[in-house]
Amino acid sequence: MKTYQIHLIRHATTEGNLAGQYIGHTDIDATEDGLRQIDEMKAEYGYPEVDAVFSSPLKRCLQTAKRIFPDKEPIVMEGLSEYDFGEFEGKTADELKDEEAFQTWLAGTHPETPLPFGESQIAFNTRICETFMQIVNGILQSGVKSTAIVTHGGVIMALMAAFAMPEAPMHEWLTPNACGYTLRLDPSLFLKSGKLEAFAECPALPLTEAEERALWDWYPSDDLDVPHF
Repeated sequence: MKTYQIHLIRHATTEGNLAGQYIGHTDIDATEDGLRQIDEMKAEYGYPEVDAVFSSPLKRCLQTAKRIFPDKEPIVMEGLSEYDFGEFEGKTADELKDEEAFQTWLAGTHPETPLPFGESQIAFNTRICETFMQIVNGILQSGVKSTAIVTHGGVIMALMAAFAMPEAPMHEWLTPNACGYTLRLDPSLFLKSGKLEAFAECPALPLTEAEERALWDWYPSDDLDVPHF
């Protein structure tokens, strides 16, 4: 049966990322250094060839999409926007550490409660999962083989926690700027389980020796003259 690939890619670095701020709906640009990093990664590792590109409407994602896929016009979907942090927008965790609402949100004990003038975790999850399902259904109906979704770190973490197999909690799906994950969409598996196979990073960066060792039950000793697989 035909399978499809979906590449989830986080936007290039912003000044807010560098400052450790919570930046959700605030529409800030990617930094020039962040966009240059994309050029370097394209030259060294390469991003996947895609047939279609979807993007958050925020500038940092559109700039990233056009930098990685200059020959593709992004299809903008409002539902791919980052979490709406409300009153917490632009603030750091240190600045918010004494805010009771912030601590409750971090603990995740009341996901139905929105942040002050912002969004609840349940509302956020519902929004992005419904948007992702629209994209998946479009892929299955059109037969588009390879699709990129350029969005935000929080969106990627939540989507991976909801749809990726093997399963892992949100915090284990952290990804650097301009990077992400490739999912394999198998229609029969998706219909049965609602899951997609997470099988690669995007772009496919080379493994460090420690990461390579972790893939093997046995790994050649450093003092043996044998190749490292």
